[in-house]
Amino acid sequence: MKYLSIIVVSLALTARCAIAHSLPPAPVANKIMQSSEIHGDKRQDDYGWMRDDSRQNETVLNYLRQENDYTQKLAAQWQPLQTQVYQEMQAHQVQDNYAQPVRKHDYFYRVEYPARANFPQIQRKANNDTVWTTVIDTATRSAGKDYYALGRYAVSEDNRYIALAEDETGDGQYNIALFDTRRGEWLNLNIQQASDDIVFSNDGKQLYYVRLHPQTLTPYQVMRYELATKKKELLWQENDGRFFTGIARSASDRFLLITLSANDTSEVRYLSLDDAHRPLQLVRPRATGKEYYVDNANGYFYIRSNHENKNFALYRVKVDEDWQRVLAPDNERELEGFTLFDRAVVVSQRYEGKTHYRKLSFTHNLWQELSFPDPTYMARTGNNSDGQATAFTYIYSSLDTPLGYYQWDLDSGATTLVHQKAVPGLVAGTYTSKLIHVTARDGETIPVSIIWRKDRFHQGQNPLLVYGYGAYGMSLDAAFSAPRMSLLDRGFVFALAHVRGGGEKGVTWYQAGKKEHKQNSFNDFIDATRGLIKQGYGAADRVYGMGGSAGGLLLAGAVNQAPELFRAVVLQVPFVDVLNTMLDKSLPLTQQEYSEWGNPNLAKDYVAIKAWSPYDNIHPQPYPTMLVTTGLNDSRVPFWEAAKYVARVRAANTTKKSVQLLNVNMNSGHGGRSGRYSRLEDSAQAFSFLIFVDSQKNK
Repeated sequence: MKYLSIIVVSLALTARCAIAHSLPPAPVANKIMQSSEIHGDKRQDDYGWMRDDSRQNETVLNYLRQENDYTQKLAAQWQPLQTQVYQEMQAHQVQDNYAQPVRKHDYFYRVEYPARANFPQIQRKANNDTVWTTVIDTATRSAGKDYYALGRYAVSEDNRYIALAEDETGDGQYNIALFDTRRGEWLNLNIQQASDDIVFSNDGKQLYYVRLHPQTLTPYQVMRYELATKKKELLWQENDGRFFTGIARSASDRFLLITLSANDTSEVRYLSLDDAHRPLQLVRPRATGKEYYVDNANGYFYIRSNHENKNFALYRVKVDEDWQRVLAPDNERELEGFTLFDRAVVVSQRYEGKTHYRKLSFTHNLWQELSFPDPTYMARTGNNSDGQATAFTYIYSSLDTPLGYYQWDLDSGATTLVHQKAVPGLVAGTYTSKLIHVTARDGETIPVSIIWRKDRFHQGQNPLLVYGYGAYGMSLDAAFSAPRMSLLDRGFVFALAHVRGGGEKGVTWYQAGKKEHKQNSFNDFIDATRGLIKQGYGAADRVYGMGGSAGGLLLAGAVNQAPELFRAVVLQVPFVDVLNTMLDKSLPLTQQEYSEWGNPNLAKDYVAIKAWSPYDNIHPQPYPTMLVTTGLNDSRVPFWEAAKYVARVRAANTTKKSVQLLNVNMNSGHGGRSGRYSRLEDSAQAFSFLIFVDSQKNK
């Protein structure tokens, strides 16, 4: 997840500029020895005192403020550059105000950003109208708050009520508010510490939501709220801390689907949305290592499952019958997901490193495939919540093609471009993108998507920014980014390294970069970067790295193992203190993450994690210039991970030619600051950091 905080940089300055001697010294963190032992192995953590679950310990807060002050003082030297880059990004910002509409019976709804607005509006119009009316303006809802983010929203079947989830702290805990469109007023609704999953019953009298665990913040209780009586009823509680609980409305609108999912195991229950008195029903009991996901239409439950093959297959079933194959498992193609309609099902498959769509018409019982023109691209399913729709909505982009909204007719198979996002200042043909393959040290082939500006490219001379993630089977698909133009226009070559641990080449690719195989992710990133240099896509002394969350882990691990590769790196909300975090199941996400990283309470997993955990493998050597960002209210990757990491790297760094900066946003969480322009400022700060450091190469 990307998070760019107040990036303050003059990093390379400290040793490379004539004014270095006038800069203030970096904060020096106190060392307070904390020892621990497990499996006969003793470890020492001098910075463990930075952990503060309350976010109120003045000793810790004062230290964080010192880090921010230091960063801000250095930032003053390159503030004009940051302002310039931000203005460029604003100029490229899409102002066509297109938002994909979603039908709910007699109305269409959309989330719209007015021109230059930081927060969106929820608007609607009747089916036959042309004028959109603002129903809810979140600019008003966010007024006076240090942080505000709109999560999902749900509309009752009669279009009277709109329920929306609002995060006012940045820690992922939502409050649910309820607006009565008929009366034009907010109801007195006291629902807090919830996820942003919201579903109305079909008569609009009940609201279903998911409560978060008070300690770990894991969604674990399915609740039913009676609008008339304000009564709250517990319907399901998941007691296994490894599982997340999510709810959704089925495509048929008949059922509430309750999905309980761990990293590699899942289970689904369903409940009638027409009759609140009917009991919960189980689709199939959970089995470790087996996943299945469910939707309902035309009297059938459609199920994506890997019980026969790790690449999943599609089945359908009526209650208490054997599952029937709809799409057989394929050893070469992973079934990533499916979208169900009354008249067809559309499946998303991953092969050759890219997403492909196929649809099955229930009328003709024929499969049809959708093809895309670019060698590397991003294709993503749009909002298809209307099961009666006649077209499948998807979003398409490539590294040099802005986002387009398309509809694929479920009957004729015709494709229509509904809207192409406008990017002011973009001239077609300015940039070149391609997909290359780099051979890793073990012979595996690593896909790398790259883009550069044609008239600024000089073989072997350009600055090169390599971005990576490589976890959870998530794919870094190649999509256009308007803010990235500020880098490309200054000669940067931008690369996405599709390393093992991601999902770009299917389940096998993912499994080859997790748990005991995690070292493959670091090897791939290092080898891909070296391969890009060797092929002339960047100068060896102008190489930069960037990654966020688990991508920050990837970058930090690569820096430990090959620090000489990078002139500077940006680590955004990085997950770097892996061993300590995975040993503490009281922290959010820890138990769910065992199947991704391993459970260090087991001796074998402990040894494997300790071998690569970024924080545990910091050692005396020359480290590159760094910008590390975090948010005080981050519940996914707590702020102290970044703070401890920077302190330990500074203490271990053996060169005066680099500086490590920490920036803590005191009012945000894992997703960064709220509001689209605040996030744009964060992007400007991050890219300005890289541009500035690169500009110091000859000083």
